[in-house]
Amino acid sequence: MSAVAAAGDARTALEVDGLRIRIDGRVLVDDVSFAVAPGECVALVGESGAGKSLTVRALLGLLPEHAEVSAGTLEVDGVDARRLPEREWRTLRGARIALVSQDALVSLDPLRRIGAEVAEPLEIHGTVPRAARDARVRELLVDVAMPDPERRARQRPHELSGGLRQRALIASALAADPVVLIADEPTTALDATVQARVLALLRRIADDGTAVVFVSHDMAAVRRIADRVVVVRDGRVVEHGPAAALLAAPRDAYTRELVLASAPVRRTPPAGDAPALATVTGVGKSFDRPVLRDASFVLRGGRTLGVVGESGSGKTTLARILLGVERADTGSVIWADGARPRIQLVHQNPRGAFDPRWTIGRSLREALAAGGVPRGLRASRAAALLGEVGLDPALVDRRPAALSGGQRQRAAIARALAADPEVLVLDEPVSALDATLRARILALLDRLQRDRGLTMLLVSHDLGVIASVADDLVVMQDGAIVEQGPAAQVLETPQHPFTRELLAASNPVV
Repeated sequence: MSAVAAAGDARTALEVDGLRIRIDGRVLVDDVSFAVAPGECVALVGESGAGKSLTVRALLGLLPEHAEVSAGTLEVDGVDARRLPEREWRTLRGARIALVSQDALVSLDPLRRIGAEVAEPLEIHGTVPRAARDARVRELLVDVAMPDPERRARQRPHELSGGLRQRALIASALAADPVVLIADEPTTALDATVQARVLALLRRIADDGTAVVFVSHDMAAVRRIADRVVVVRDGRVVEHGPAAALLAAPRDAYTRELVLASAPVRRTPPAGDAPALATVTGVGKSFDRPVLRDASFVLRGGRTLGVVGESGSGKTTLARILLGVERADTGSVIWADGARPRIQLVHQNPRGAFDPRWTIGRSLREALAAGGVPRGLRASRAAALLGEVGLDPALVDRRPAALSGGQRQRAAIARALAADPEVLVLDEPVSALDATLRARILALLDRLQRDRGLTMLLVSHDLGVIASVADDLVVMQDGAIVEQGPAAQVLETPQHPFTRELLAASNPVV
């Protein structure tokens, strides 16, 4: 057994020793080893590009045909999976090893009802007679704490929230009673409270006897669920061990960086009050239903206002009204000097800020032109903007697809700065980034605010992100502001039950 296997466990559900993956002449995974026992959760941790997903695909026999794979051991429930033909992999997948992926909306067939999706593995593997399948589907939905399972079984994926879609995907993965469940970044796109519920569900699945491999870049999530941790960087294991010991005292510098980036940080707000830049009073907005109800708050100059809440709480609609791209049905937004200041948006998805056919430099020059910068100064100003956000000015000749996620987000911030804004509205600007990249982008925003005197409104579902950057805080639930005030006060002494629930979900206990 690998040295990374659970000490003292005589049986493993999954064992990998010396896994090596080469694609197009490049070694992308090199000598990865770990094992998982029944009833155990092992977290495979690392940033994007570390080799986690390639490792998982090897465990499921889903690597591209041209990939070269070797291993001293690759066993799933006692089956040697090193040279299995595809026909045998199809027998193994679902029945002995199953996958829960990051994006449930993509993984679930949009045209098929949830009940049929969950029943498919039962049909493929013939584990339950046709007459008993509906009852088994309902049982599986109950097992994953799906509310109103009979009604949900009749619905299609788009009719479910993100958390319910993820529960449906877990039910489908568990349908054929696999020995090993691989959860690949299953909570990345979820709100903090929903994430906590899904993590609790996965922990219960492990406690009930399933071997769980939890793939993540988020040490806070790992802290909630894992028995042991395997840290991967550049395709190699750099550290492994029991979760509590490793997270409390990581030996490797990279592991320490991951742990530090996931640790909660509280911003120290500037002393004294600041003048009101915008006063929002009684703002409401409806589409097919009310999405914003009687929202009132003050945006203060030179400070960061954090707006936090779950998906569908009205955060983005509120931001769009401040930007002027959405008109409120009721209420008012009054700017201090009677006119909207220069205001720019930084998207959640930085690709949305760029034309994929254009270089980064061309996009920046276009933004500078819109801001009135003379043609002769645009090239040098574009290079200076990239330098200001910590990017190599040589990247002006790259297209967005050639940049990493963190580089694209920095470039998107540079594009927003090209118009010399007074206010930045940031809508979930770091939700898709690894913990270390997230920490760097938030530190960049803090520096830019100080250097430029920017006012910021930052929208997020992640209270940890909000706590690290916000001076003032607005908490939203179901279209209404349920609590607001100085960030330190709200975080230290929350008054509303929903705020307390968000705090509990954002602060895992070791």
